[in-house]
Amino acid sequence: MAEHLASIFGTEKDRVNCPFYFKIGACRHGDRCSRLHTKPSISPTLLLSNMYQRPDMITPGVDAQGNPIDPRKIQDHFEDFYEDLFEELNKYGELESLNVCDNLADHMVGNVYVQFREEEYAAKALKNLTGRYYAGRPIIVDFSPVTDFREATCRQYEENTCNRGGYCNFMHLKRIGRELRRELFGRYRRRHSRSRSRSRSPYRHRSYEERGHSGHSHSRRYDDRDRDRDYYHERGSRRHRSTSPLHRRQLSPVREGSEERRAKIEEWNRKREEAAKVNMVQCDRNSSKLGICI
Repeated sequence: MAEHLASIFGTEKDRVNCPFYFKIGACRHGDRCSRLHTKPSISPTLLLSNMYQRPDMITPGVDAQGNPIDPRKIQDHFEDFYEDLFEELNKYGELESLNVCDNLADHMVGNVYVQFREEEYAAKALKNLTGRYYAGRPIIVDFSPVTDFREATCRQYEENTCNRGGYCNFMHLKRIGRELRRELFGRYRRRHSRSRSRSRSPYRHRSYEERGHSGHSHSRRYDDRDRDRDYYHERGSRRHRSTSPLHRRQLSPVREGSEERRAKIEEWNRKREEAAKVNMVQCDRNSSKLGICI
């Protein structure tokens, strides 16, 4: 009996636990749901409920005054929020993923799901974020049962074929640019590659562990950041980041031309011929003295 209940836990066959809450961490019925919403006592995933406030929340593509908004400004507004939140959460440990819902239903609008590499990182973040504010609004944070976002994401939305729009009950996740994703999550790949190279020496490995690598980073102030910056200033700052010394160090070295390579080969052949002549002279001298060539 116990094995059967465990096999159907969180599925449609489970008449006790809510499958939507288990898969998505949210349910449209809320407290009125006929099934249980069992919150986990520990999880690598945190839910920050209704945290992201998009500039066109009332009507998609239109601001509060009824004026149309440039889609690029909407995307830049989102990426500013994403980067700011990533830098703050990165203080508590390495992030596995950071997902922001684009849904419009009340139980999912602006929901942010952050999955850490370790449960202890999530517990630390929960403790430090509880009672804090972002953009003048309290942060509502709790552990989430969601661990597999492939099951929680709307596949039709990824294929641009979802006919339910923003009121779909599965996650419509907003995407960030490839450059920003490489900048934020690429630091983990560089860190792991450095740790593997350092592990070759036991002395370096010990000093690295003593320093600790809890994922701290130099981030800007979180609660006091001014969110209303000029659009063109933001675009210029991102172009400036792309020409940072970090990117310059990653450029490949310049290869030599064919003429330079041929000149080096000729020089190498000339030196080899001169060395062969010297050996022949030495051989003749030894032959006249000893009767053999050494």
